[in-house]
Amino acid sequence: MDLFQGLLIITSIHILAAASPGPDFVLVSQQTLSNGKKAGLMCSIGIALGLSIHIIYSALGLATVIANSTSALWAIKILGGGYLIYLGIKGLRAKPMTEADFSANKVEQYSAKRSIGVGFLCNALNPKAPIYFVSLFTVVLSPDMPLHQLAIYSAWIMLLQLAWFSLVVGLLSRPAVMKQFKKMGHWVDRVLGGAMILLGLKVITTKVN
Repeated sequence: MDLFQGLLIITSIHILAAASPGPDFVLVSQQTLSNGKKAGLMCSIGIALGLSIHIIYSALGLATVIANSTSALWAIKILGGGYLIYLGIKGLRAKPMTEADFSANKVEQYSAKRSIGVGFLCNALNPKAPIYFVSLFTVVLSPDMPLHQLAIYSAWIMLLQLAWFSLVVGLLSRPAVMKQFKKMGHWVDRVLGGAMILLGLKVITTKVN
């Protein structure tokens, strides 16, 4: 398969995968609405960087091993689900913010490094990723692919992920949306926190095929 054809296939597959509602989407929404556009973008960068973990072990041929290992998948499910539940509990504990809180710029509580780290862990601990990348490698990629071609595909996958979530951040950080959020921000935090807990429980209890 030539490079251009591979890029077209990856684009069509990964855009659908990135746009599917899941933990990454909920996390980016929560970070953007609670902490601002910068936090949302940093979180998106973290999510895109998290893909590098899956790409590296897939290139080494470990994706198939992980996908077929009950104990490995179980460990990833516990870690990933537990992390989502932890983030969800933090969301449920959100309190109403006053005008003074916004004036003091609550975003400062969240450094770029921290936001990137939260996004990175959310994606890297996704137990469905090994299954997805096994499928992707079967269709487009292969361990014996030239290194430069693998690097191009990997960078393109991460760029697609970042582009999608940057679009989400842009939409959620519009002034009209943020104005409404100021009025009921803690409820949005709690709803998204509840969604994260449910996703965490689903990750832990659902069998990954």
